Amino acid sequence: MTRRELLAAGTALAPALGAAKPIDRLRIAAITDEIGKTPDDAIAFAREYGLRWVELRSVPGARHEYALLPEHEVMLTAAALAGHGLKVSFLNTSLLKFAWPGTEPVRRRNETPEARAQRLEAEKVRFGRRMDDLSTAIRNAHILGVDKIRVFTGTRVAEPRALFPRIAEVIGEMAMVAEKEKISLAIENEASCNVASSAELAALLEAIPSRRVGLNWDPQNTLGTQEVPFPDGYNILPKKRILNVQIKGKGIMPASSQKLDWKAIFQALVRDDYEGKIGLETHIFDGTLIEASHISMKEILRIVGELYGGRMPG
Repeated sequence: MTRRELLAAGTALAPALGAAKPIDRLRIAAITDEIGKTPDDAIAFAREYGLRWVELRSVPGARHEYALLPEHEVMLTAAALAGHGLKVSFLNTSLLKFAWPGTEPVRRRNETPEARAQRLEAEKVRFGRRMDDLSTAIRNAHILGVDKIRVFTGTRVAEPRALFPRIAEVIGEMAMVAEKEKISLAIENEASCNVASSAELAALLEAIPSRRVGLNWDPQNTLGTQEVPFPDGYNILPKKRILNVQIKGKGIMPASSQKLDWKAIFQALVRDDYEGKIGLETHIFDGTLIEASHISMKEILRIVGELYGGRMPG
């Protein structure tokens, strides 16, 4: 092959591989509590697929959040992951994922007066300790070697955008703490919360200028908002503030009626110089979660391989 032909071949490959940092196996992760019934199972899953990264949320087989675990337990987790060559790409937390004091959730139906009173008191306490919970999550993030933490925007009310100034103030206050610790907060679009669509994500982020606040984009979560996840929703997002991306099983499994065009999404992310990771959050609750996780991961890696013309970097 002549030098001219070699250059031409490289140019021809460029659109397929995208811009600066292609998406390969080394940028794929999975949430451990959905790929195994125990921490050891989750590690075995990651090793089976040659993953280098995992996302943490709850301890597999338990309901305890890694973000709020005692320090010694987190240290044991960090050591176990490191022993198998795994790193943590994203710390999923439930920070701010509850109804805030003074708001009225739209999804509270048939709630008795007693249950309402108990809920309001519990939410008041939880809101009051939000900064303490953030401090614990930051400490655990440092132990785990991860610099991105997920946060939410409160349980959804009838007019979410009217609440955006308050949400921006609360998250902005948390961001000041996170910035000192070199931790970034990633707001997730979640159907049950006040930010559900990509458009709402973009609007809220306009009100939060902190360089330590970005977004965790889950396009599957926008389906109930009457927004087309891709390309419409994606095109609205501030690309430089995408910190993490998550894939639902229903969005990637070949037989799913809710499948999204993840090959095109990968290509768009590369084109727009996205440098973060992409995590599998299978989220199948029909008793086939682990099986669905295997199917989903195989499809993700198939698409990655296809983007590389059959080659599989990493």
